[in-house]
Amino acid sequence: MPWRLIGLIIILAILLAFIGFNLDNTCAVSFGFTRIDNVPVYLTVFASFVLGMLMSVPFLISFALRKKAPKAPKKSAAAETLPAGDSGGGPYGID
Repeated sequence: MPWRLIGLIIILAILLAFIGFNLDNTCAVSFGFTRIDNVPVYLTVFASFVLGMLMSVPFLISFALRKKAPKAPKKSAAAETLPAGDSGGGPYGID
């Protein structure tokens, strides 16, 4: 069964029910210098959700860039304590 499709249909049904129940509910949105009256509540909820997702994009980009950055290989503690000319071989120097 296509579980993703079924999940999408369920999410859309919940979304449509939310919009249907809130068609008559309105609110006023104030931007400080202007005010918009009779804005449906579902529009303010969805606008807030979309703006929240857009605000997370810079964080996603910074995490992706941080993962792609090459890291310098770390020197092992055993390699730093070996005398010159001794390769060490294994953890006990017997390889």
